[in-house]
Amino acid sequence: MVAAAAALVEKAATLSTKQWDGAALALERAHALRVEGLELIEEDAQAFLEFLEAVRSQGDVSSAHSRTVDAPLRMTRAAAEVTALAVQVAHHGNPNLRPDAVVAATLAAAAAESGLTLITVNVGDAVTDPRLAAARKLARQATELAGSLKPPAS
Repeated sequence: MVAAAAALVEKAATLSTKQWDGAALALERAHALRVEGLELIEEDAQAFLEFLEAVRSQGDVSSAHSRTVDAPLRMTRAAAEVTALAVQVAHHGNPNLRPDAVVAATLAAAAAESGLTLITVNVGDAVTDPRLAAARKLARQATELAGSLKPPAS
């Protein structure tokens, strides 16, 4: 979802250079986040498979388990950043592309919440893990930012 949201931000930023001086910078960062989002899909899957293998082989379970939290935390961070970029594009970019930016923010916020869900499950009983607190904060911020773009319910 991070990559899809970032792609929408790229689209909107590409077509916003006449309306907003910051569009080129937003485009560049959205592109980097799209690439990172695609890489994180693989990283998250690999982390989980390595954890399963460590459990089966009685290897370094602690390190492997830690990576099952680190990968979704990176995903959550990227999602929160995409949300912030989408909000900037929605406010400053081409008004014809505002719906794309709103959808991007919504998808990115959902990705942040999804990352939080994975982290919550993966930390298990270690509820004081600082990565969980960081993910909660990032997901909350992303959700609030995306929500700021939606019109009030009628």
